[in-house]
Amino acid sequence: MSFSRIGSLPNLITLARLFLVPVVIAMIATQRWPEAFLIFVIAGISDAVDSWLAKTFNLTTELGAFLDPVADKALLVSIYVALAIVQVIPAPLAIIVVARDLMIIGAIVMSWLIGKPVEIRPLLISKLNTTVQIGFAALVLAAKAFDFGLNGWFEILLYLVAALTLASLAAYLWRWIRHIGL
Repeated sequence: MSFSRIGSLPNLITLARLFLVPVVIAMIATQRWPEAFLIFVIAGISDAVDSWLAKTFNLTTELGAFLDPVADKALLVSIYVALAIVQVIPAPLAIIVVARDLMIIGAIVMSWLIGKPVEIRPLLISKLNTTVQIGFAALVLAAKAFDFGLNGWFEILLYLVAALTLASLAAYLWRWIRHIGL
């Protein structure tokens, strides 16, 4: 089989990850922690695999460039909201995570509407923020799945996620303000 025939494979993997979102949320809502953790790990592996396939075999597509970050954000934001609803993490943290993404999307849409589209590329602080958000979510799910306490680490990581999320929002907001000339 030639690679051109499986050119959509990374996109199919990304779509599968998107379909895992309601499944992992259902597992969190019903407090089926081992399953929630396993699905989260599978989603993370699928993200790495689809990216590797797309880059290694030159299978990148415009659809994939759009779908991959949507799937990633849908998973991460949904997990933070679900964990807050079942009171595993404080609601203000989920609100900060969701608000950041909504504000960034709002700024992009507004830029487009006023005829000054902004270039979409992740900042270093954003990459660090996403890494820490993923790590914290994985650690919380693992702690629930395998019944171990996070002790003092929970609060330290909680504040780190909040601080990096706010710093990332501030960096994007500053960049956007400069872009539109306020």
